[in-house]
Amino acid sequence: MSGMEEEGLAGAVLKELQQVAEKFKDEDMEDDFISPYAHLNKSAVLQEARIFHDSISVRENPRKCCTVIAQLLHLQNTGQFLSSTEATEVFFGVTKLFMSDDASLRRMVYLFIKEVAETCNPDDVIIVTSSLTKDMTCDVDLYRANALRVLARIIDSAMLGAIERYVKQAIVDSSGQVSSAALVSSLFLSQQAAENAIVVKRWIGEVQEATSSPNLMVQFHAMQLLYKIKSGDRLGVSKLVQQYSSRNSLKSPLAVVCLIRYACKLNHDEVAEGRLGGGYQNGSHICAIGYAFLEASLRHKSEMVIYEAARAICSLPQAEAQDINPAISVLQMFLSSPKPATRFGAMKILAGISNTHPRLVAKCNEDLEALLSDPNRSIATLSITTLLKTGSENSIDRLLKQISAFLTDIADEYKITVVKSLQRLCFTYPNKHRILVGFMSNFLREEGGFEFKKTIVNSIIALIKAVPETSESSLLHLCEFIEDCEFTMLSTQILHLLGELGPTTSAPARYIRFIYNRVMLENSAVRAAAIGSLAKFAASCPSLRASIMTLLKRGMEDEDDETRDRTTLLMCVLEDAMEKNPYIAPTEEEEQEVVDAESMPKDVPVEGDTAAFVLLEGMPMSFDKLRRSLMMYKSSPGSMESGEALNFSNLPIVEDSEEEIPSSHDSGMMMDDLGLGDPTKSEVAKEKVDPAAAVYAIPELAALGRAFRSASAVPLTESETEYVVTCIKHIFESHVVLQFSVMNTIDDQRLENVTVMLESDGELFEITGEIPAQVIKYGETANTFTVLQRNEDVPIEASAFTCTLHFNVVQVDPASGEDESDAFEEEYPLEDLEISTADYMAKVTVPDFRKSWENIGNDNEVLEKYALSFKSIEDAVLAVINLLGMQPCDGTGSVKQNTGKPHMLHLSGVFIGGKSTFARAQLAMQGDSGVVLKIAVRSEDENVPRMVADCIS
Repeated sequence: MSGMEEEGLAGAVLKELQQVAEKFKDEDMEDDFISPYAHLNKSAVLQEARIFHDSISVRENPRKCCTVIAQLLHLQNTGQFLSSTEATEVFFGVTKLFMSDDASLRRMVYLFIKEVAETCNPDDVIIVTSSLTKDMTCDVDLYRANALRVLARIIDSAMLGAIERYVKQAIVDSSGQVSSAALVSSLFLSQQAAENAIVVKRWIGEVQEATSSPNLMVQFHAMQLLYKIKSGDRLGVSKLVQQYSSRNSLKSPLAVVCLIRYACKLNHDEVAEGRLGGGYQNGSHICAIGYAFLEASLRHKSEMVIYEAARAICSLPQAEAQDINPAISVLQMFLSSPKPATRFGAMKILAGISNTHPRLVAKCNEDLEALLSDPNRSIATLSITTLLKTGSENSIDRLLKQISAFLTDIADEYKITVVKSLQRLCFTYPNKHRILVGFMSNFLREEGGFEFKKTIVNSIIALIKAVPETSESSLLHLCEFIEDCEFTMLSTQILHLLGELGPTTSAPARYIRFIYNRVMLENSAVRAAAIGSLAKFAASCPSLRASIMTLLKRGMEDEDDETRDRTTLLMCVLEDAMEKNPYIAPTEEEEQEVVDAESMPKDVPVEGDTAAFVLLEGMPMSFDKLRRSLMMYKSSPGSMESGEALNFSNLPIVEDSEEEIPSSHDSGMMMDDLGLGDPTKSEVAKEKVDPAAAVYAIPELAALGRAFRSASAVPLTESETEYVVTCIKHIFESHVVLQFSVMNTIDDQRLENVTVMLESDGELFEITGEIPAQVIKYGETANTFTVLQRNEDVPIEASAFTCTLHFNVVQVDPASGEDESDAFEEEYPLEDLEISTADYMAKVTVPDFRKSWENIGNDNEVLEKYALSFKSIEDAVLAVINLLGMQPCDGTGSVKQNTGKPHMLHLSGVFIGGKSTFARAQLAMQGDSGVVLKIAVRSEDENVPRMVADCIS
C-alpha cells in the first residue's frame, strides 16, 4: 500500500470518528436537563407577579399564576428572601387570586400564604383571614381542609376565639379530609402558645367524638390531640388508656400504636416513682391495666400493633421473665416472616433483650440460626451477636464454624459487631478462651481495615486483663500479627503492651525475637517503639540484659534521630545498672538443687536498681494532670516567687473527675486502660478551670496560700427561688474559705453589701473574715466569701452551720434601672451547710491499688464492721463512696448484676496534709434486713484512718 493510500485511509477513519463524536455530543446536549428555576432573577419574578392584579389574566390564565407563585416560593426557599415591602406587595397581590375558582391555583395560594406569613407584617396577614374563613365554610372539602391548615399558621390566641366555632364543627365533620385537617391544626395551635392550649382544651368533647370516626386517619389524629389535651393530667391519661383499651373501639392501627406508647409511658412513670408493687400483672392498678392492654395487643390483627406491643413489653423496666415471655413468643413468629423489615424489627428487639434475659431468648436459637444465611446482612449480623449471647458453652464450636464462613462475606462494620460479641462470650465462658482467641487472631491475618483489626486487638487485650491465664497465648498471637501488620499505630501499641506484660510471663525470652524483628524491618516509629520495649525487658529481667544490650547496639546506627537518641539513653541507663548490680548466673550445682519452679530464684531486679526505677516506675500522675497541676501551681499566690524546689510532692493535687475514670461497666481492659488508646480518636478534653481561682484573685486571701482542694458546689436554695445561692468549700491547710455565689432573680431589686451569716455550736471553726459582694443587679451573679479558721487542736469532724443571707435592697425601675427607693436591710434564710470529713479528702486514684495497699503497711490500719439499711448493694456502694469522699479504683465502683457474691470496693484518696489514704470494703446483702459493711482503712498518718472510718457512723 502506497503512502498516499495510507494517508487517505487515515483521513477517512479520522473523519468517521469525528462524525461519531459529534453525534454523541449532540445526544449529550439533548439529554442535559436545565431546571426552569436555575437562573431566576428576583426582580424579574416580582415584575411577573404583577399579573396577580390583572383580574382577567387571573381568570383566564391560572396556570401562569401558579408558575409565578412557584418561582416566588423557590426564591424564598433558596435564600433569596423578599424584603418586608416586597413581601407585603406580593402578599396583597396573592390575596386577589381568591377570585379564581381554579383548584390548583387555590392550593398554591394556600401554600404561599403559609410560607410568607412569617416574613410579612402581622397586620397585613390578618387581611386574608376573612377569605380563609369563607373557604372554611364552603362546600368544597379541599378548600375547607387547606383553609384550616393555613389559618392555624397565621392566627394568634386573640383571634382563635373568632374561628373556634368553625374548628369545632370541622373536627366532627363527616369528611375525613376536613376532620383530619382540623385535628392537626388544633394540635399545632396547642403547641404554639399556652393561651391557645387553653382554648383547644375546650374542644375535648368533639375530639372524643372524632375517635369514633370510621376514617382511620381521623382516629389517629384524634388520639394524638386527646393525649395532648390530657398530657398534664396523669390521672386523665390513665383514664384515657383504660377507656380506649377496654372499649376496643379504635380501628386505626396507628391510633392503637399511640395508645400502646401512652400505656408504656404510664408504666415507666409508675416504676420511676416506686409504685410497681408486686410486678406488672399483680402490682398497682395502673401497671396492671397498662400491662393487660399491652399483652392483649399482641393478638391484634395488624403487624404494626403487634410489633409495637412487643417492643413496649420488652422495654418495661424491672420486668420479670413471666412478663416478657408473651412478647418473646410473638417475636419468634416474626423471625420467619417473609418481610425483611419485620424480621429485622423482631431481631433488633431480641438482640436488645438478650443482654438482660438471655435464657428467654435462648428458646429462639433455632430460628436465629436459620437467619445466619439471611440475604439481609444486618439481620444476619444481629442473629449472630444474639446467638453469641444466648448460646451455651457446648454450642460455641458449632457457632464459630458458622461465623467463620459468614465473616468473609460481610463488611468491616458488621465484623466489628461480631468481634465485640465474641469478646463478651469470652467473659461468660473463660474456659473457651483458647478457642475464641485463636478464632479472632486468625482474622488478624485476613484482609480487613484498621478499625476491624483494632477491635480484635482491643478484645484480646481485654481478655488478658479479665482472664489472666490467657496472657501468654494472647501475647504470642499478637506477636505473630505484628510480623505482617500494615498499621503503624497497632504495631507500636502492641510493642508497648509486650514491654509491659512480656517480662512477667514464664518465658520472657521467647518474645524478644519478635520485637527485634521490628527493629530490623519496620519504619522509624515502630523501630523506636521496639527499642523501648526491649529496654523494658532488660530492666525487668537482669539475666537478659547482656543479650539485649547486644541487640540495642544496632539502634545506635539508625538513620532516625529519635530511634538513635532513645537507644543511646537506654543503653546508658542499662550500662549503669549492670555496672552497679551485675547479674550473677546460678551455677550448675545451684540449678541441680532446684526441686521445682517455685524454689528457683526469680529473675527480678534488685531493690534500688537504676534501670528498674527509670524504665519501669511510672509517673505519679498522667501528663495531662501534670500540666493541670503546674497551671494550678503557677496561679496560686506566691508560688512563682518561692525558693522551694519544684517536685511532685509540693505540686497541687489534681482530683480525678468522673469522665477520667475508666468505665467499670467494661468487663475488660481496652486500649485506653493501658494508655494505648488511639490519639486520633481521643476527644479533646475541655480545659478545666481551677475552682480556687476566684479565691486567688482576692488580695486579702493571698496569705492563706494554696488551696488543698475545692469541693463541688452545694445548692443552699431551690433553683426557682428569688435568690439562688450555692456554696463552694475551699479547703486550705488551716482554713476553710466558703465561696457563696448569689444570683438575683428579681427584676425590680438591686442587692448591695451581700454577705452570708454563719452560726455553729462546734469548736472546730472560728469565723475570722468576710468579703461581701458589693452590688448584684437583676440576672447577675456575684460571690461573697467567709473565712473560717480551723482549730488544729480539735480532731476533724463534721460541722453544721446555720446560714442566713444578709443584704441591702434597693428598689429599681425594671425598664430604666433607676432607683425608686433608699436601701433597706433584708435577710433571707438558707439551707444548713455541713463541712464533713470527706471535704478534706481529695479523690485521687492510683494505677495499682494492690501494690499501694501493701506498700503502705498495716501499722495505722483501722478495721470496722457496720450494718447499713440499704435495699441493694449498688445503693450501699454509692453511699460509702460519697460518705468517705474517696475515689473507686480498679472499676470497683460499679457492682456486677445478679452475682449473689459480696462486692469488694477499693478506694483511694489523699487527706489534707498530703496523707495518702486507702480503704478496702466488703459489702454483702444480709437477707432482707440490709447490707453488711466490713471496711479496712490505711494511711500514712495514724489519726486519719479513724477519722475516715468514723464517716460511716
